[in-house]
Amino acid sequence: MEGRGVAAGKSTAADLGAYVCFEDETGQGLRPPKGRTWAPRGMRPVVRVRGRNAGRVNVAGVLCFRPGRRAHLFYALHVCRGRRGEAKSFSWRQYRDLIIATHEHLGAPLVWCWDNLNLHLVQELDDFAAANAAWLRVVRLPTYAPELNPAEGVWSLLRRAMANFVVTDLDGLVRIVKRKLKKIQFRPHLLDGCLTATGLSIDPW
Repeated sequence: MEGRGVAAGKSTAADLGAYVCFEDETGQGLRPPKGRTWAPRGMRPVVRVRGRNAGRVNVAGVLCFRPGRRAHLFYALHVCRGRRGEAKSFSWRQYRDLIIATHEHLGAPLVWCWDNLNLHLVQELDDFAAANAAWLRVVRLPTYAPELNPAEGVWSLLRRAMANFVVTDLDGLVRIVKRKLKKIQFRPHLLDGCLTATGLSIDPW
C-alpha cells in the first residue's frame, strides 16, 4: 500500500494510538569498519583480520516511538555464508515476521515507515498489510532520504561500537553484532537521539 508521507503517518499514529516504527537494513562482513584507536607514539596500529572475506551478516532493524513511552529497538539477522544458491539478503517473509514480532512485543497498533526498497513493495507485503489493517499502516519514506530515518543513526552507533574489531568467522561476527545491538537496545536515550538527529518529532496526542 502507498503511504502518504511521514506527517500523514504521525497523524495516523495519533488516531490509532499506535507506535511509529522506522525500519531499515544494514550489513557487515568480516572486514571491520575503520575507527580511531590507540598505539605507541610513532607506531601505526595494525588490526589483523582474515584475508578471505566471504559471508555477511545482514541486519533489519526497527525503531519504535510513542509519546509517553520509552523508545524500542527490535531487529532480525540474516546470515549469508557465501554458499552457492544461498539467499544473500532478507526475504519478504522475514520482513513480515519482523512486523509481526514487533506488534506482539509492543501489544499496540503500528505505523510502519520504510523506504522504497524493491522487496518492501512486493504484492505479498501489500496483501499482508491490507489483511491486518486493524493494527498496521504502512508509510513510504521519500526516495533517497535516509536522513529522515532514525534507524540510520543506529547503524552509525553500531559501526562506531564495532570499529577495529577482530573475529575469525561469521559465528563470532554474529555474537558481536548481537552484543552491540543489545547494548543500544537498553539505552533508550540513544534511540531518542537518533530520532532527534532527523529533525522529526513524535508529538504528544
